[in-house]
Amino acid sequence: MKRIVRAATAAALACSLALPAGTAAGAAEAGAGARGGGADRAAVAPLALPAPTGPHPVGSTVLPLVDRSRTDPWVPTADGRRLMVTLHYPAARAGGGTPAPYATREEARRIAEGLGLGGAVPADVLAATRTHGRTDVRPAPGRRPLVLLSPGFSVSRWTLTHLAEDLASRGYVVASVDHAYESYGITLPGGETLPCVACAALDEEGVPGGVVTATRAADMRFVLDRLTGPRPAWRHAGVIDARRIGMAGHSIGGASATATMAADRRVDAGVNMDGAFWEDLPAEGLRGRPFLLLGTDETHRPGGPDATWDRMWPRLDGWRRWLTVTGSAHGTFSDFPLIERHFGLPGPDLAADRAVALTRTYVAAFFDRHLRGASGRLFGGPSPDHPEVRFQNP
Repeated sequence: MKRIVRAATAAALACSLALPAGTAAGAAEAGAGARGGGADRAAVAPLALPAPTGPHPVGSTVLPLVDRSRTDPWVPTADGRRLMVTLHYPAARAGGGTPAPYATREEARRIAEGLGLGGAVPADVLAATRTHGRTDVRPAPGRRPLVLLSPGFSVSRWTLTHLAEDLASRGYVVASVDHAYESYGITLPGGETLPCVACAALDEEGVPGGVVTATRAADMRFVLDRLTGPRPAWRHAGVIDARRIGMAGHSIGGASATATMAADRRVDAGVNMDGAFWEDLPAEGLRGRPFLLLGTDETHRPGGPDATWDRMWPRLDGWRRWLTVTGSAHGTFSDFPLIERHFGLPGPDLAADRAVALTRTYVAAFFDRHLRGASGRLFGGPSPDHPEVRFQNP
């Protein structure tokens, strides 16, 4: 079964565009075979995301934003640049509100079909995935660091939900952003679902990936303006501490974290989860700000197939770590290991529970160190508790 990476020889850059999974035929076969056994149960019972590990219950709200100061690069006739933002945050108390949705059925259908999984992943079951957020409940008191999250190309913000919920439970406000026309399906408040116009632009028209990272950097600047500016879009925006802002992303969303930091001094720390870089940083690098590379050992070890990490490493001029995870695949750092396991799809050697635990542990430890002043002992070297994680020293 082909993994959901547009992979192969140009894997270094192709991995930045998508997530791991399979061909339509392979996925359908896997799903059909599994339905003879345990996947029948999975087909009727929605996936439940793992419980967050922090002390706070989690609140959730969705903010539709439109930047009318810019022309959308993929659909110039659109009414501005549309973004869908899900905020996760520490809630004042458990309960209240209603369970936060995972995805719309149309989003789930289009993404499953776009990734060749329509025969193995029923859209209504995927959309009904159970989350731990409660909608529009009151935030816990206090000022909180803000973390921006950007997903992989062709997929949506909800593929990073387990990480967003966990960070919120640990005391962060998390803004997961969908970028218009860069996903197989993004549903707007009125019910319209935007297609992935950018997919054809990159695959068929030769548009470089740097257009995506530059566009996402502008998107994140606008999101920061609307969350921390004088007339914030969220009525509880006062809980955000605008002096402590980080960004993490998966795949091309990870590459967008460096592009955002280069363009916006407000972002204090960044994480790239297995994304190839499409553009070099400027000569001044990140002006001393910290950055974490967290990726697959197969693709992103020094001297591996993706040479962009080797090339970018010297330009990361502040605190930096380069970590790879043994047995991982491109989707390891998202919700995809959980989806693969639930629907009986082949997965990498690294078990889904370990993928979730490692991603949550290292991303949270990074932001705890650089946005909260924690010790960061986890980054002192290899840990016997996490033997899959390799510290690279190129």
